[in-house]
Amino acid sequence: MSRRTLLVGGGAAAGLVLAWAAWPRSYRPNLNVGPGEQLFDAFLKIDRAGQVIAIVPQTEMGQGVSTILPQILADELGADWRTVAVQSAPISPLYANGLLARDWLASDWTRVAGDAGTWAIDQYATRSALMLTGAGTSVPMFHDAYRRAGAAARVLLCKAAAARWGVPWESCDIQNGIITDGAERKLRLGDVVEDAAGFTLPDILPYRQGNDGRLTGQDLPRLDTPSKIDGSHNFAADIRLPDMVFASIRQGPIGDAVLKDARDAEAQKVTGFLKLVRTERWIAAVGTNWWAANRALDLIDPSFTLRGTPVDSGRIDAALEDAFSGDAGRRLYVQGDLLPVFEKATILASEYQVDPGLHLALEPMCATARVTEEGTEVWMATQAPALARAAIADALGLSDSAVTLYPLHAGGATGRHMDWEAGVQAALIARDVGRPVQLLWSRLEDVIQDRPGAPAHARMAAKLGRGGMVEGWLAKVACPCAMTQTWSRIAHGKLPHEAAAEAGDKATRLAVAGMVPPYAIPNWAVDHYPADVGLPLGFMRGNAHLHGAFFTECFLDELAHLAGIEAMSFRIQMLGGNPRLAHCLSTAAAMGGWQGGIAGSGQGIAAHMMNGAYAAVMVEAGIEGSKLSVRRMVAAVDCGDQVNPDIARQQIESGLIHGLALAMGASVPYASGMPTRAMLGRMNLPRLGDIGEISVELIRSTADPAGVTDLGAPLAAPAIANALFTVTGQRFRSLPIMGNG
Repeated sequence: MSRRTLLVGGGAAAGLVLAWAAWPRSYRPNLNVGPGEQLFDAFLKIDRAGQVIAIVPQTEMGQGVSTILPQILADELGADWRTVAVQSAPISPLYANGLLARDWLASDWTRVAGDAGTWAIDQYATRSALMLTGAGTSVPMFHDAYRRAGAAARVLLCKAAAARWGVPWESCDIQNGIITDGAERKLRLGDVVEDAAGFTLPDILPYRQGNDGRLTGQDLPRLDTPSKIDGSHNFAADIRLPDMVFASIRQGPIGDAVLKDARDAEAQKVTGFLKLVRTERWIAAVGTNWWAANRALDLIDPSFTLRGTPVDSGRIDAALEDAFSGDAGRRLYVQGDLLPVFEKATILASEYQVDPGLHLALEPMCATARVTEEGTEVWMATQAPALARAAIADALGLSDSAVTLYPLHAGGATGRHMDWEAGVQAALIARDVGRPVQLLWSRLEDVIQDRPGAPAHARMAAKLGRGGMVEGWLAKVACPCAMTQTWSRIAHGKLPHEAAAEAGDKATRLAVAGMVPPYAIPNWAVDHYPADVGLPLGFMRGNAHLHGAFFTECFLDELAHLAGIEAMSFRIQMLGGNPRLAHCLSTAAAMGGWQGGIAGSGQGIAAHMMNGAYAAVMVEAGIEGSKLSVRRMVAAVDCGDQVNPDIARQQIESGLIHGLALAMGASVPYASGMPTRAMLGRMNLPRLGDIGEISVELIRSTADPAGVTDLGAPLAAPAIANALFTVTGQRFRSLPIMGNG
């Protein structure tokens, strides 16, 4: 969010404000309504059979959002859960995710402007239809909207039933999909759904009271599970269109790579091969099946010219270290005054590093496109559909309205589908061949062209006072900002190497978001030293919290050892002002049988808070031969009053496994602009046998539900590293813990 944009939104320039105000401010739902369906608002349709159709604007990536949001609506409506269905939302300003936009686009200007800055970002998000999925914002952003939709529909349906019965509508209610007047009269929702549209809502919308028959708080079955079990669930690679062909692609090494040449004639040897499609930066083969297309690419062996310095792990580390002595560093968070605390004092200092973490989603990048004279259609999973549609339209030279994007569920994106390049490529190939095309990246291509989480180096320093209290704390973090790069690519169309270079000298809070200590330390500061490591980076589960929690919680354990205080008590004594996190720590320790982190116990503990959620994890780990072994993980989480506790536990558990993968592998070395390995079996990823018992306890809370998708991932690695110290006596200060060589 630039200063100029803020001035437009905040009202500092009258002429610009007039232009801004002239934009439409009132938006109507743009949903298609089928025969027998009645539209209630942008989030709800009900048909004559009584089926409740919840409209979900967020991308389902396995996190359960396509169940949680409908559950909020169904609870307030009084629906029968067995009649609830889900439909993906079209692109509309009504579904903009202002919460993630505020987090992502906040700047010094918007923070200085206060409420005006927040308003400007919200307006920009709405008017740009920024439908974003990520960072656990889905429930916090849309919880109230789904409650309102359910409550409004309940009132209208009750009014329609009351008019038939000649009774006050306030005496009517809906339970399990049946409207009653408190006596013996009953109607199904579908019986009055058409009449309900003719009534108006009261000035104050009444919400459901009491706990009887409520769906919120119940472990209801996920709506997407049956179709995923029987195989009828459509992911991008499942789309089939008449006359469709298949494509595979090669995009060259990482960086500013342009296509040089290829042995075109070799492709003709492959049965089923149809055509080669070239652009400046990639070449695709089209065939009657994907295997033919991919085999043709293998045979033509395309070569690329790489301009600039190739990506190399050694150069990445050198760039991060050099950043500490550069002039782009900034102090972004500060409390108290560190200088008199550190002056002439004995301090503990440690250095840490985190390698770039890959996404490695089960589903490689994929999109299906059909380009005709009537318009363009694209089927793809995307966490930013409006930005994806705009990019496709721009690539084809069309208006946004000429492109129809069908948003699909993603097979475990964990942030990778913020980028839209597969959709653009599929559309360009489809236009070239004149037939519908399904483009599927190979696993090799998916790894080479991944946009990993940010690598980071940290220099931590602290001074201990009497009783083991931390009197001063300084964190210096050298890392690129993956979030800044991602926005530059998806919103401004920058090429990956261009976005990486532009962000190389920009210090930002997004890069050190997980570094603010949750403990009562009187004097502390966090400095960010930006760096251009040459590796394009992307949105990741946990984002900067992945390295932030690792640096903070590992260093805190070192301080506890120096102070001679067991690790949990050391943390608890500094959490007087943070009782929710203290409760999580004590609960995890009690559940796990915490032994105080004594030598040989193999137990480690870590705590973290993010986005209004609090969690602590205790692990039991060791080293068997040369391999990391994690026997047990116990998590205690305070994430507010969760809509579906079982899905919340699933999210925490999957986050812990994601964090375990980062500790064991999920990263690769780079040399000459390429990853040195790309097969999943060679990345030391955890297998089922490597994952021991996992227990997740949700602490009861009346606070608003917080997003928990990202919460577990940052905690696993520091807890494991702390556990290994009790076994080996050695501090593990790098991720992956066992190295990625």
